[in-house]
Amino acid sequence: MLAFPSTYTVGITSLGYQVVWATLAQRSDVDVRRLFTDQGDPPHRHCDLFGLSLSWELDGPVLLDLLEQQRIPLWAAERGDNDPIVFGGGPVLTANPEPLAPFFDAVLLGDGELLLPAFIDALQACRTAPRPERLRQLAQVPGVYVPALYAPRYGAEGELLAVEPIEPGVPATVAKQTWRGNTLSHSTVITPEAAWPSIHMVEVVRSCPELCRFCLASYLTLPFRTPSLDDGLIPAVEKGLSATQRLGLLGASVTQHPQFGDLLQWLDGERFEGTRVSVSSVRAATVTPELGRILAKRGSKSLTIAIESGSERMREVVNKKLATDEIHAAARYAKEGGLTGLKLYGMVGLPTEVDADVEATAELLLALKKATPGLRLSLGVSTFVPKAHTPFQWQGVRPEAEKRLKLLAKRLKPKGIELRPESYGWSVIQALLSRSDRRLAPVIAAARGRHESLGGWKQAYRAVREGDTPSGSAPLPPPWDEVIHASWNAERVLPWEHLEGPLPKTTLLKHQQEALA
Repeated sequence: MLAFPSTYTVGITSLGYQVVWATLAQRSDVDVRRLFTDQGDPPHRHCDLFGLSLSWELDGPVLLDLLEQQRIPLWAAERGDNDPIVFGGGPVLTANPEPLAPFFDAVLLGDGELLLPAFIDALQACRTAPRPERLRQLAQVPGVYVPALYAPRYGAEGELLAVEPIEPGVPATVAKQTWRGNTLSHSTVITPEAAWPSIHMVEVVRSCPELCRFCLASYLTLPFRTPSLDDGLIPAVEKGLSATQRLGLLGASVTQHPQFGDLLQWLDGERFEGTRVSVSSVRAATVTPELGRILAKRGSKSLTIAIESGSERMREVVNKKLATDEIHAAARYAKEGGLTGLKLYGMVGLPTEVDADVEATAELLLALKKATPGLRLSLGVSTFVPKAHTPFQWQGVRPEAEKRLKLLAKRLKPKGIELRPESYGWSVIQALLSRSDRRLAPVIAAARGRHESLGGWKQAYRAVREGDTPSGSAPLPPPWDEVIHASWNAERVLPWEHLEGPLPKTTLLKHQQEALA
């Protein structure tokens, strides 16, 4: 059973979920069924394996509802030989699986291309063995983390000292797996019922060479990888266009594919008349009149660029290599090419930010509006959230971000610029889930049914800290502010320290020092 913690419409639009499902479905020794929060394939009489793809922190609690619905014990420690092995993967679990670790039997860290087949092969080789033996075998597969075979150790003050194997023969650390093949992923399901109807998605790049200091999509997925045009991208596009005329080019920075210009020229050919092409975020400095023209001709209405901040100083702090005149040029070229909208993404609450930096963001948007009349501008803005394996993992969420979101609304909305702020409250909960260790698991269990609000999470956290809900023998979670808002020192043992990301802690610290200097 392969589950997604949202509705069918949303889940089937996830390229990661589609690829895992297709990989399993192509095996003759696996019979896979899909499960969403609103529907599912007919279930098996007996389920050996229950998988979950997790790409957003706030979907964590939905896992427990799905397990309960399938009558699978929520806590891994309570499952027996006849219960399925519950496994998970995706960026959230690769970054920091610890808050959800007590609910999983196995977590797959990194790219699934080689990891998933190796995991299934290992499981098939020991499927008749008792459960503890199966888990020991799985722990030997590179990139497979078996939480039950590791235990956190805490100091007298409740500080985390280490997460260590509980028996000999279990690897002391588990390393994220990286796919280095010449092809990346593309849609395996095209349906009018998806959130983006009838779209064929093609992954153009994986990771991002920019290394913005806060960015999980860049740091966690290093190195930057690009499939070749002739052997990878063109065949992937051709495959989908036999079934649909809607094409989505995906990646953190698609225009940085070294052959993106050639791909664009190819899509400009007459045979693509009537094909609708959309691209995910592009790097502002790579926008050209040609890009605007071809996208407009192929049915795109707008372009999306991430600016992070209108302040040059803040862009330097986060390592966003982008000048203000390049942002103006991107807007100008989008309009000249025939596009009608420009979507910009920014952040508030970044380390060292002051009110003047937020004012600079408002000023930039107002200047863009004046310089490119008729181009519809919108600013999506979120609060900075620290993420594991990035240089800003030691920084906390800044409470002043809440009033800075309001400041932007006050400056931009009256001038007709659409502002799409992400809720400050949700950013706080994201930070709770991205920075915690296993002591959060009882809170996640207690938050069920009230996890739709910041107040519900705070109540659940308080209840567990005050001992009002059963947390087994686990120590109590640390104070709320220490997890969410505090900046941590470099010596602190991080909850994910036993899980190896692409870059060592020393390198991340060096990148943080460069940013804050």
